[in-house]
Amino acid sequence: MSVDVSVVGSGPNGLAAAVLLVRAGLTVEVHEAAEEIGGGTRTVSLFDDEVRHDICATGHPLAAASPFFRWFGLAEHGVDLLRPEIAYAHPLGGDRAGLAYEDLDRTCDALGVDGPRWRRLLGPLAERSRELADLLLGDLRHPPRDPRAAALLPARIALLASGSERRLFAGPEAPALLAGVSAHVMSRQPSLAAAGATLLLSHLAHSTGWPIARGGSRTITEALAADLRARGGRIHTGSRITDLRRLAKSRTVILDIAPRGFLDIASGLLPPRYRKALEAYRYGPGAAKVDFLVSEPVPWAAPGVGKAGTVHLGGTRDEVYAAENAIVRGEDPDDRFVLVSDPMAIDPSRGLPGKRPVWAYCHVPHGDPRDVTELVRRRIERFAPGFSDTILASRCVTAPELEAYNANYPGGDVAAGAVNLRQVLGRPVARWNTHRTPLGGVFLCSAATAPGPGVHGMGGWYAAKAVLGRDFERVIQEPRGRTSPVS
Repeated sequence: MSVDVSVVGSGPNGLAAAVLLVRAGLTVEVHEAAEEIGGGTRTVSLFDDEVRHDICATGHPLAAASPFFRWFGLAEHGVDLLRPEIAYAHPLGGDRAGLAYEDLDRTCDALGVDGPRWRRLLGPLAERSRELADLLLGDLRHPPRDPRAAALLPARIALLASGSERRLFAGPEAPALLAGVSAHVMSRQPSLAAAGATLLLSHLAHSTGWPIARGGSRTITEALAADLRARGGRIHTGSRITDLRRLAKSRTVILDIAPRGFLDIASGLLPPRYRKALEAYRYGPGAAKVDFLVSEPVPWAAPGVGKAGTVHLGGTRDEVYAAENAIVRGEDPDDRFVLVSDPMAIDPSRGLPGKRPVWAYCHVPHGDPRDVTELVRRRIERFAPGFSDTILASRCVTAPELEAYNANYPGGDVAAGAVNLRQVLGRPVARWNTHRTPLGGVFLCSAATAPGPGVHGMGGWYAAKAVLGRDFERVIQEPRGRTSPVS
């Protein structure tokens, strides 16, 4: 039976493309290799049926800012994005910590003498946040709609990319806050690519926030899937596509897969030049994740850290950069950057009294198989003395196990490709439209395409736009309508 569109992969980008295309009146089927949809937005009960752990992403600053999700209307589809009072925190030892409040004024007050400097750096961006999000989550093919917003970026990117921000601030808190955000990029520090991402994520803390989804990240997946199914779209789980020719009856194929996966299923069909370009695509460091079941909130030594949606552990700005650069070089430092999430600090529905989920990840060399549970536990203990006594159970997902869980994470690279200037400007291949492939009717939409990694759905947005052409504007301008709320 023929179908208009087959989407391979049910991460946020794949589902975004499917939702847009089914609303255009096309027949759409999604093929997911796993038994559960969602990719990086899955939530499961690991140690107790009533305690829910997000398997990958918990904080969703890009979902809150994304043009796709703004159009889709997450709240209208039953997704409640909870915005923590403190978007992210960065303990420095003892009672000292940098705190990025959603309230810019409060953040500046907490930074003392560095408050005015923080305001000059990020305040103008927060004032034009929507325009900047549209630009930085763009496809790099169109001029900015708001040149005044774009004009705010070059000097600030140059400041961060050159490392000059450490001379801008008098105290250690503000540079550490920026370094913790920059470390999300999993790239050489400092760099142009990391600087742009840092400005995007840092300023969002003071505009649309760094929210988490009530009940778990899977509610985002469920909302997209419910909308797709309500319009006749179909989703097949346990449906692994190993040969692109299996989808020959589809007029259009959209691949929410990494370039390595595209090569696996279509290598013999690709023109040699394009195939070689995909083979030259580089993957970055891996991640290893540790899930904990704990008996009480993380006992952070520094006041206020427990109210943060995301906590960055890495010491000073220079210590964070040194650890990240060592990982990029393939080294294995003991003291490294660790990201921690205690979602019940914002969403009490995630667990039970005396049983709560906490998860953390650290960066590792690409493909490193080491269990990092002890490393992560020690890192948290340094800034939260007594944390070890609260642990009821734990498990580690190593970098190779992350790849086994999701083939879009080669070697544990959750960004689906190294984030450097070359691979930002031409991701995954330098072409005018990176979402199109040389194969007629075959498009890419994963995090390996513009605008890159994150839960934003924009890879799917641009792939759908390439499929629909002029009809795309009609689709996104039509009333969204409503579907049944997602529980």
